[in-house]
Amino acid sequence: MIKLSIPGFKEDITLHHLVLDFNGTLAVDGILIKGVKPLLTKLSKQINVHVFTGDTLGTAREQLKGMLCKITLLTKTNQAEQKRKHLQKLKPATCISIGNGRNDRFMLKDSAIGIVLVQKEGGAAEAIMAADIVCTDILTALEIVSKPSRLMATLRN
Repeated sequence: MIKLSIPGFKEDITLHHLVLDFNGTLAVDGILIKGVKPLLTKLSKQINVHVFTGDTLGTAREQLKGMLCKITLLTKTNQAEQKRKHLQKLKPATCISIGNGRNDRFMLKDSAIGIVLVQKEGGAAEAIMAADIVCTDILTALEIVSKPSRLMATLRN
């Protein structure tokens, strides 16, 4: 659990869940980005890690093997709504989400804090507009999550 209070943004946030997209967020071309595994392993000791993915390339389970995270596979249609539905089960006010695609827009908007990435796949404009924070790489985003003072510095009024 991560507790924080961000003046002028949201007071008394208790985060229990980190929700992530896979392709374009944790992985490029289906391969986990170098450096992600140790950061996610560290974070999984503080917060429950979830990966919501359509797994376009069929590599998510293998790439995340041995990591403390719950993988939720989505069907090909209406992935944005599927992610929203799964997020609702976790209680969005207790979630911080990271994604890059158009299908992440509701997840980013509904979470207590949404972080959008603009990496090699790019970032969908609708996802960027739905997010609270924009990062240029997943390692920076995960470091921000692991250090709440960075979240406060970015989001405070």
